[in-house]
Amino acid sequence: MEKIKFTLDTGESVEFYILEQTKLGGKQYILVADTREGDGEALILKEIKERENGESIYEIVDDDTEMSVVAEVFESLLEDVDLM
Repeated sequence: MEKIKFTLDTGESVEFYILEQTKLGGKQYILVADTREGDGEALILKEIKERENGESIYEIVDDDTEMSVVAEVFESLLEDVDLM
C-alpha cells in the first residue's frame, strides 16, 4: 500500500495511505486513510489540477451527492469497506 505526503495550504505536511483510486466523469479520485488497517480516518479526495512537475493538487470531496456516488464506487472496489 502506497503512502503519500500531502502539503496543506498552511504549509503543514500530512501522510496518508492510498487505499484505492478511480476515475469518474473524467475526474480522478483517491480514497486515503491515516492508518494501514482498522478504523482510521478516511477521506475521498478529488484531483483538481495536475502541475507541470507531475504532482497533483487534491481537495476533499464535500458535496454530498458527489460523495455518495464516489463512495459507492469505492465500496464496490473494496468489498470489505463501508464508507457511509
